[in-house]
Amino acid sequence: MDVTTILLLLLVGAVATFLAGDKLASKVALVFSLGALGVSLSLLNQLLQGTDISFVGTWIDNPKVALAFKADGLAMAMVLLTTALTPLIVFSSFGNHFNNSKNFYALVLFMAFAMAGTFLAADGLLYYIFWELALIPIYFIALVWGNGDAEERKKAVLKFFIYTLGGSLFMLIAFAYLYSKAGSFLLEDLYNLDLSAGEESWIFLAFFLAYAIKIPIIPFHTWQAKVYQKAPTVGTMLLSGIMLKMGLYSVIRWQLPIAPHAAKEYMPILIGLSIAGVIYGSIVALRQKDLKKLLAYSSLAHVGLIAAGCYTLTLDGLSGAVAQMIAHGFVIVGLFFVAEIIYRRYETHTIADMGGIRTQTPKFTSMFMILVLASVALPGTYNFVGEFTVLYSLSQANLWFAVLGGTTIILGAYYMLKMFQNVMLGETNAKAFADVTSSEAITLVAIIAFLLFFGLYPKPITDLVEPTLKEILAVINK
Repeated sequence: MDVTTILLLLLVGAVATFLAGDKLASKVALVFSLGALGVSLSLLNQLLQGTDISFVGTWIDNPKVALAFKADGLAMAMVLLTTALTPLIVFSSFGNHFNNSKNFYALVLFMAFAMAGTFLAADGLLYYIFWELALIPIYFIALVWGNGDAEERKKAVLKFFIYTLGGSLFMLIAFAYLYSKAGSFLLEDLYNLDLSAGEESWIFLAFFLAYAIKIPIIPFHTWQAKVYQKAPTVGTMLLSGIMLKMGLYSVIRWQLPIAPHAAKEYMPILIGLSIAGVIYGSIVALRQKDLKKLLAYSSLAHVGLIAAGCYTLTLDGLSGAVAQMIAHGFVIVGLFFVAEIIYRRYETHTIADMGGIRTQTPKFTSMFMILVLASVALPGTYNFVGEFTVLYSLSQANLWFAVLGGTTIILGAYYMLKMFQNVMLGETNAKAFADVTSSEAITLVAIIAFLLFFGLYPKPITDLVEPTLKEILAVINK
């Protein structure tokens, strides 16, 4: 068994979900997503025992394109993030009703298939195909099943689609040029290219445009908040929990090793832009009156810090960035699910319409509080491991980077705790707030358990990804 099994299972699951009909679609999607998680864990066990679970096969002779899927520790960590969050996201949606649910859940599984393919692809053109495939389902999920005014939603989703597609075209041009130099799209062949300083700069900037939009890094972030707000919560979870990690992962896997000298040259500028995103996202989050928009800008601040860690070009920076990618994936999915639970009861995302919930539902309050504390990187949570390691790497590059980057903790604690106070505390709300259902509690407990377990014992994930990160750094520093 190799990693293509995961991709086939998710693709077959998407088809089976569509054919199952509206009544069974959610359950079929959950079964296949859990199956993909089980296969991922089985393949991880094989990888840890030294078995090669990668796959390389011929596909197109001219141009030379291979069906190449590389399964090392880094790729498997991101695939596991995808296959762990997908069933949680599907299960969290059981409290919602979607028209044409067979289409909705089929698109969710197809998006998981495309994202997993992006993390595994080791051929540039194959990678690009999966990268673009992931855009199609989220476009329809946000457009058809989104929230609010239909015209505003169309504008927001179209802007997102044009932005990301346009940025990706520059990446495709870069791949075409690299193919003309290497005669191959294979990752290893692209790593071994001897590019001039000018060539590296243009290749690096072409990749940067695609990734900066997807992550997003300011000033390429303008699509994010509206799309997060207008998309259904499942779509927002997929975007924030997994899809933006495609850009961060690709920086490490593709951009830095292919154009290492350009990365070193532009490092201060890129870290500066990333940290500017941390400060900007935090300040704008302070002013938000809509809960989903506040969480969107909070996510912008956190991914800015992750990007800064990637561009330090150090083992600590890359390791911390990967840890924070995974931790952020779980905590932001949990926080958006909290917003959805409140919306199910009050039918609003406006913070001013909330308040006084704590007295009616102490269990929900406790779980929400743990997620808030994890988001602000409280020691003992996995978020702390990632943020501390990234900040340490920034201090090695320049102490002021660490000082400015550290504002995410201070400002984050302020706006998240203020939000919690306004949403949950105060006098008892006149509107009744039903306690969490068993399915809602299971989803939140699973997320919290992950964050606490790996917050206290991060070694398994660190040991999984660091050998690959050392190999990538060896290519960067050759």
